[in-house]
Amino acid sequence: MLREWEPGEVRTMDDFVAELRKLKARAGNPSITQITRRVHLAWQRAGRPCGEWPARSTVGNCFRFGRRRPNADLLLAVVHALVDGDAAAVSAWRQALRTVLGEAEAAGRVAAAGRLPDLPAGHVVREGLVERASHVLDDGALVLEGQAGIGKTSLAVDLARHIRTAGPVLFADLRGSAVGGAPPADPRAVLESFLRILGVAGERIPYGLDARVRLYRQLLGASAPLVVLDDAADADQVRPLLPAGPPGTTLVTSRTRLAELDGVRRMSVPALEPKEALAVLRATAGAGRIEEDEQTAGRMAELLGRHPLALSVIGRHLREHPDWELADYSPEPLTALALEGGVRAALAATDAKLPGESRRLLRLLALHPRRPFTARTAAVLAGRPDTETRALLTALVRSHLVEEGAAGYHLPNLVHAYARERIGIDEPASCVRRAVERVFVHHYSTGVVAV
Repeated sequence: MLREWEPGEVRTMDDFVAELRKLKARAGNPSITQITRRVHLAWQRAGRPCGEWPARSTVGNCFRFGRRRPNADLLLAVVHALVDGDAAAVSAWRQALRTVLGEAEAAGRVAAAGRLPDLPAGHVVREGLVERASHVLDDGALVLEGQAGIGKTSLAVDLARHIRTAGPVLFADLRGSAVGGAPPADPRAVLESFLRILGVAGERIPYGLDARVRLYRQLLGASAPLVVLDDAADADQVRPLLPAGPPGTTLVTSRTRLAELDGVRRMSVPALEPKEALAVLRATAGAGRIEEDEQTAGRMAELLGRHPLALSVIGRHLREHPDWELADYSPEPLTALALEGGVRAALAATDAKLPGESRRLLRLLALHPRRPFTARTAAVLAGRPDTETRALLTALVRSHLVEEGAAGYHLPNLVHAYARERIGIDEPASCVRRAVERVFVHHYSTGVVAV
């Protein structure tokens, strides 16, 4: 529980200012003049020269939203004045300010370019999917959605290379699912990069988001631009970066279904076709390694759900371990190697952005056999009402961690393996045992005795 003087959760400078305004109200709503006098008195006692004391207007600016260059020293002095020197409270505000400034700096770091990125060595063009996407796409925006590592970025770049445009090309990594705690890119910072690429001098770039959006769309105008927005976090991040409309094409990739984004077409990126999966293994492991036992290689691809990232990981392992025969890759070592090689990190980044109860449900679903299940079964596993469980499943489906089909819900093989790892770490054995008992009783009572 928060103490009276401590801030709530803050991530942006505007959040910090909002909390500072609440603190001012809790402190009896002193006037800016009174706060300024308190700051002057504190700095006088600390021996700071009069030339450093802030003006009343400068103190007043601490309570304004849209701060561009916050003075951390003064902000903490204002907090000190409002909490009457409470050391614990000042320390909490100092930590909140460090978090805000660190988040702002990290979110402001943007990877943007005026050209398309290079694709990794061994990349296999998914010609059928590119053709299908080309039929879906016209002037406007197309969102490519799918599971982590399923090949959304590669597809977007391949598709973009098929689009002829006389206008500018803009690419940005929005870091919606970045590994390592990096925050998603700030749309305002992305627009600054785009405006510089479009030839706007730094001093001419406006500060506010709305002003940047207006200038960006004005410059693109009727020039038929090609904009690729990779790894979007949510609709709010994407919306300011969309050009005003046709002519032109915008491609967006995301691990989340951006249902709130209006006026765009959507396409779910599926797993590779069997031939494409073998092609990825050949490209990464070497054609000879695969052709010596193509049937076993095909079974390996199926066990990995024909997942591009997982196949690339196993292909590299095959190349680096020529003493391993394809038959050595039995199911459990195969999925373990794929997780260790990067799939775990990709899934964990998606998992980390889920609500807590959806994350717990994902782990409990690993207790179910690898076959379709109903929302009722999921509710029994979770020990929650059906309506609540459906909402949790919806969050998992939106994040492409659970698939929904005519036969019910399904956990992809690699997600199942990841969730199976996590349940032993995140859930106590007693909870796991009770979940298994609940689902056993449920299936027994409904006649599904095969379970």
